[in-house]
Amino acid sequence: MRTEEFKSPDMSAEKFTEFARKALDFASEYLNNIEDYPVLPDIQPGDIKKLLPAELPERGEDFSAILEDTKKLIAPGMTHWNHPGFMAYFNSTSSRPGIIGELLSAVFNNNAMVWKSGPASAELEEVTLEWFRKLVRIDSLFRGFIYDTASVSVMHAFSAARENLGLGIREHGIFGRKLPRLKIYASDQAHSSIDKAALLMGTGLDGIEKIPVDKNFAMRPEVLEEKLSSDINSGIKPLCIVATIGTTGSTAIDPVPEIAAIAKKYNVWLHIDAAHAGVTSMLPEKKNLFNGHELADSIVLNPHKWMFVPIDLSVLFIKNPDILKRAFSLVPEYLKTSADETATNYMDYGIQLGRRFRSLKFWYVMRYFGREGLTNIIMGHLETAEYFLSKLKAESRIEILAPLNFSTICFRYIGENKLDEAELDRINESLLDKINQDGRIFLSHTKLNGKFTIRIVFSGLTQTKHHADIAFDVIQSAINNH
Repeated sequence: MRTEEFKSPDMSAEKFTEFARKALDFASEYLNNIEDYPVLPDIQPGDIKKLLPAELPERGEDFSAILEDTKKLIAPGMTHWNHPGFMAYFNSTSSRPGIIGELLSAVFNNNAMVWKSGPASAELEEVTLEWFRKLVRIDSLFRGFIYDTASVSVMHAFSAARENLGLGIREHGIFGRKLPRLKIYASDQAHSSIDKAALLMGTGLDGIEKIPVDKNFAMRPEVLEEKLSSDINSGIKPLCIVATIGTTGSTAIDPVPEIAAIAKKYNVWLHIDAAHAGVTSMLPEKKNLFNGHELADSIVLNPHKWMFVPIDLSVLFIKNPDILKRAFSLVPEYLKTSADETATNYMDYGIQLGRRFRSLKFWYVMRYFGREGLTNIIMGHLETAEYFLSKLKAESRIEILAPLNFSTICFRYIGENKLDEAELDRINESLLDKINQDGRIFLSHTKLNGKFTIRIVFSGLTQTKHHADIAFDVIQSAINNH
């Protein structure tokens, strides 16, 4: 009896080749012509949903139709982070080498739960992060781990800090037993990921002490020590101190050496948030800004923010990875292997079991650009920011609201006549809307000293002084027509 030949339900190899080429052609065309799109789509919430079928098709559709809808419906409805006019938040530009690495990661579909389930993935992560550690001048005492975003990296750092306190929380939990109140200390400019981690750690938002900042928006260490000493005397147990190198609002730099000395004096875990600006430590001109980092217990940097790795990829460097392992390691029988004593099983170092092959795209980016290429690009961004700042300073109607530490500039319109703060806030909010409606650039805002502040960031892979000129023209036009 003849066995019927098996036919895979997946797309055929021939069709895969055909449509993958078409998708790559579209990807290349999209990247080559991205400035043809407005950075922000001119749509309202719900507009995209109205264009899409409400029900799943009964029968599978031809891939050509899916790709066509991607071009006509999805691409025009996106905010284009790869656009050189994207100057909001902290840009996350994906480079072509990183995109190829992302594609092949999906092809391999490797899940490095344990070494045996993904040997190449596990070992490439170790090698790639050692390259990265040396590139950004992180001390050799630290070991790196890849997570998805800084929020998740921070949560893991805080989990290690909590485990380090020896309160038996892993075994006995936090409910129904008498535990000291735990507290986190960070500047009032610290990122919201600190607050989210506090929710997960059980300290609650009340368990965050927001330390005031100086005129440059950096944490005041003398106030930190005062609060810390007072809390300890009141029976509060410090969970950790967070120092930021490049705050989200203004890219302020907390005085790490002074903060580290306080952490050491009171034996408190020190975490450094350098998610955006940390990569600039590869530049000789910026390495002094990171003095004292070697005294920290954990540090987070995000290569997907300013190193052209497709989102998402965050790196947590931790001085004592055994504490992280102690916090999370659980090994069910079905995942035990003969290699466990000699290999790294990444499931032991975090909340997740399944792990994407993120290191592949990072490896592609670092190999393709090399140290020289990466430093030249980032140096170009710093120079472009200096160039743009000089143009703003020449405009008498503009006020600069924070020092330029990296490539983020904080400013506002003040006009020619003295206006009260409420009116200035209203005008600047309106100006930001006009700037973004133009379509050529996208800016975001923050509040500094209670003032509505417009932010512009130069960290996109393809941004040049030409795009700084465009941004200045858009801003001036909005001012002239407000």
